[in-house]
Amino acid sequence: MNELVWRERILEEREQKDEFFKLHPQSPLSFKDRQKFNRLQYYPPIFSYCYELPLYEHAQKSVLTIEDTQGNEREFLRWGEFRFSVDNIECVLQAYKSSPQEKRLFIPFRDATSGKETYGAGRYLDLEEDWHTSSRGEKWILDFIRAYNPWCAYSDQYACPFVDPENWLKLAIRAGEKNFSL
Repeated sequence: MNELVWRERILEEREQKDEFFKLHPQSPLSFKDRQKFNRLQYYPPIFSYCYELPLYEHAQKSVLTIEDTQGNEREFLRWGEFRFSVDNIECVLQAYKSSPQEKRLFIPFRDATSGKETYGAGRYLDLEEDWHTSSRGEKWILDFIRAYNPWCAYSDQYACPFVDPENWLKLAIRAGEKNFSL
């Protein structure tokens, strides 16, 4: 992947998201907050937080029950895991699906920035099978620059799954969205 093209794409996506949050009626922000909203805060896009990795698919797709921010329980299939290193520290993140037919991998995670620089309950990554795989489809693109806050970070009207402790990283991932403030 060309770093310059990647950076331009990231910046364009961020502009589109800001416009959605400010103008769209389905924005997670209240009408009042949309009037004050300028833009979301992000870490600078650093290419080293973009990984091309194999998914180590689990032979048995066990069910994981996760509580959400409104006290409901949600079930996910533990689909596989990504193994990578950050600053020579080995990391593993579990990838989930809501059903076997789902084409998207859901990767909620917490890290050392959670509750300080980023949303306390963690951030999410969504990997679309046709968009986040390498040209031969053998590897996934795990791009932390696209880590986003769940909508419950913007309004308590939304229910968002908490991050299971198996996806709590001890190190800081300084990529993606930061804490929200108006």
